[in-house]
Amino acid sequence: MMKNYYRMATEVDSACGAILEELRRQDALDNTVIIFTTDNGNFHSEHGLADKWYPHQESIRVPLIIRDPRMMYEQRGTTNDAMTLNIDLAPTILGFAGVPMPDKMMGRDISPLYLSPESPSSSNWRKEFFYEHPIISQKSYIPSSEALVRKDYKYMYWPDYGYEQLFDLVNDPGEMEDIINSTDPHVANTKKEMKTRFDWLKSLVKSD
Repeated sequence: MMKNYYRMATEVDSACGAILEELRRQDALDNTVIIFTTDNGNFHSEHGLADKWYPHQESIRVPLIIRDPRMMYEQRGTTNDAMTLNIDLAPTILGFAGVPMPDKMMGRDISPLYLSPESPSSSNWRKEFFYEHPIISQKSYIPSSEALVRKDYKYMYWPDYGYEQLFDLVNDPGEMEDIINSTDPHVANTKKEMKTRFDWLKSLVKSD
């Protein structure tokens, strides 16, 4: 399985190179915005898992590389740790085209993160997001999962089992130690606050 996975990744790399070369040949590269991303990550046996489906970092974090001719030279090749989501892609593409974003469309235009002199990532950009994935087939196969994700902590909930988890992403980025039952006052307060926030966000998602 892993051999074929890396074969596919190598072919994607080759195909992207061919597309870039064709854009150069047509003298269109500097008039083209390129977005490289994917729909999900993949477990490579982390947490004893394979494939995707669950709210661990290996599954929900994906690459996002943008080549925008409008970007200042000194910003090219730099990284930004702002929390972007797949729902931001459509608004971003509409922004490239100069098309207004529909009122009911979710997400935000990413381009201010790298085009603005002062990046909004430190002020008014999102600091968290609500995650959910439905059950597939039956709970013994792929149970449903939900989470509140931040840069420092992640609260996870498994509705089919009434089971919750909490991970410290700063000190435990691999999510190896579940601290949901920690007696540390700071962790206990974090769990209480995140659970309240999680329940509120979930009520918005499930509402009309």
